[in-house]
Amino acid sequence: MGLISLLFSNPVLFIILAVVLLYSIILHEVAHGWVAHLFGDDTALHYGRLTLNPAPHLDPIGALMLFLVGFGWARPVPVNYSSFSNTRFGLFCVALAGCLTNIVIAVTALILLQFSLFNSNSVLSATLPIVIKINIILGAFNLIPIPPLDGSKILMSFLPYRAQEGLSRLEPYGFFILVLLLFTGLLNPAITFMENLIYGGIGFLFSFFR
Repeated sequence: MGLISLLFSNPVLFIILAVVLLYSIILHEVAHGWVAHLFGDDTALHYGRLTLNPAPHLDPIGALMLFLVGFGWARPVPVNYSSFSNTRFGLFCVALAGCLTNIVIAVTALILLQFSLFNSNSVLSATLPIVIKINIILGAFNLIPIPPLDGSKILMSFLPYRAQEGLSRLEPYGFFILVLLLFTGLLNPAITFMENLIYGGIGFLFSFFR
């Protein structure tokens, strides 16, 4: 998406986007930790990760990727799933929380855009579509069931124990698998499918307000 170019062409827009998009990935991780806390796991709280202070969350490479290619990541929030009283349901909710957070951010930006609250402000009207697009990409990408993405944990919550073990063994190689699939374009149909699913859901939601 090449957002870095905005730093030179429109520095004000770049700063606004930098703050909003960095917090999009930070809130994604905080949501994981917060839901885990609701299920009785205080690991994220113990490590100081239930905070909006960006310092404990930021991954320099993940933040750079956000502005270079349109999606990125923060440092994963530590979660001890064995402390959950209902492990499967807890795993499902914690994994889904991050993706839902990005979708909520996208919907909020879309509502602001739909109701033309900021049409008189060229900076904000230019910012909102980018915020919508990137948060939908973040939500869609993370729903793909390849470790360590959230989609793999959502899938694990439905799998028998042996299948969970088999899928979790892929996690050390997950990053390389994702890079290979991204650069070969093989992951594009999955991302497009997830994006269309999210856009369809948002469109269905807005149909009630017309």
